[in-house]
Amino acid sequence: MSAHEGTVYARAEDVRRFVTAMIAANGVPSDDARIVAECLVRADLRGVDTHGIARLPGYLDRVRRNLINARPALQPKRVSPVASHLDGDNGFGFVVATRAMQEAMEIARTTGLGLVSVKRSTHFGMAANYLLQAVEAGFIALVFTNASRSMPPWGGREALLGTSPFGAGAPGGDHGPFILDMAPSVAARGKIRKALRLGQPIPPDYALDAEGRPTTDPARALAGVVLPMGGPKGSGLSMLMDILSGVISGAAFAGDVEDQYKNFEKPQNVGHFFLAIKPDLFIGIEEYRARMDVLVERVHSTPRAEGFDEVLMPGEPEARQEKLRLATGIPYHRADLDSLLKEARAVRLEPLTTSTLPFD
Repeated sequence: MSAHEGTVYARAEDVRRFVTAMIAANGVPSDDARIVAECLVRADLRGVDTHGIARLPGYLDRVRRNLINARPALQPKRVSPVASHLDGDNGFGFVVATRAMQEAMEIARTTGLGLVSVKRSTHFGMAANYLLQAVEAGFIALVFTNASRSMPPWGGREALLGTSPFGAGAPGGDHGPFILDMAPSVAARGKIRKALRLGQPIPPDYALDAEGRPTTDPARALAGVVLPMGGPKGSGLSMLMDILSGVISGAAFAGDVEDQYKNFEKPQNVGHFFLAIKPDLFIGIEEYRARMDVLVERVHSTPRAEGFDEVLMPGEPEARQEKLRLATGIPYHRADLDSLLKEARAVRLEPLTTSTLPFD
């Protein structure tokens, strides 16, 4: 069997139009539908397929169950000169997070930094979406969220913590930005769900089954717990994400964020944290960009360890993938598109245009 058998390619602009139309057909305003589509497609472009359009049927199911509010009222409330609080009104996390980062940047333009704390949101997908939103506008950014329980605290065997991402971004000079988007687990649960959809095993260090034993079976892993990265280090980072996203915002925390794949009775009440910082608070912007270039150049010129062809900055592999996929199309496994095509038929949309070969 060919390595590419079962894979089809779609152009990013076609996927955006297809996904935007599908979301809008489920009662979401067109501007918000476009935001959700942009976030999902950018995840696919950057190779973060676990947070791309394959998740859309699950989100739309929650819209139809009124667990995601298709038309949230988003009105940030300034609580200090540098901080706002935003009630997400159970809206799409993508829309809530985009609005929150807009508010953080608006504050930062005047005060130098802006902080927004969010409650009553939902899963917001790839954290890098909002890092890129800030970095492309010229801001340094931190983006945190909490998540439903899937990982034990270090030393435990029952899930309590979420695989809550730590996201940080900084604009660069000639060499592009720094984008760090990482889960505190050995692997994100999205990777395990993808393995289950594709009928593939997972590495034995990803997760424990319900009896606390290492497993390569993604179904058993999803019934058990994922493991924290670096033991107590990953566990501690997840707790920090819960404090900054959940505890201080008024959102759910300490295992109370609802699982979007298991709980169909009430909204998730996810909490988020956004910080935007002007990079020229202490030095001029040109000096800042020049110093970032020095950092990147020194990272790139570091002598390579055995088995490595180059040394890269965080975000560089994803940026390269995005450039490639914009040119050749985004590869999708047919199994990942089946449920999307079913959704399209339900709202009488034409199927997504695909090719069995890359476009270039």
